[in-house]
Amino acid sequence: MDETQMLLTAWAAVTETKGEKPLLLDLRELTVITDYFLIASGRNAVHLQALADAVLEKLEEQGVTPKRIEGYREGRWILLDYGFLVVHLMTPEDREFYRLEQLWHGAKSTTPTLA
Repeated sequence: MDETQMLLTAWAAVTETKGEKPLLLDLRELTVITDYFLIASGRNAVHLQALADAVLEKLEEQGVTPKRIEGYREGRWILLDYGFLVVHLMTPEDREFYRLEQLWHGAKSTTPTLA
């Protein structure tokens, strides 16, 4: 699976599972840590876990597994690390507190397409 297809698949999983305020940040010009952050909020721990499960399931169907998963059990900030893509699923309170969008203010906000 190529990177564009992975971005589309992860984005679809988050939006289909009603992730709130999804945002894809293009970090390629800012850091070597990763190329993209996909950030979305969930209403509560159960919703965040459902969002994570949807991303994991859709990408695993394509033979892609994360390098690391953090925070799943706690359900406040779940991180799925796919190398070039890091998915951040957060409660609205944690998202407001950590403000990743502002921390990476130089990143381009984008929507995945098949361009």
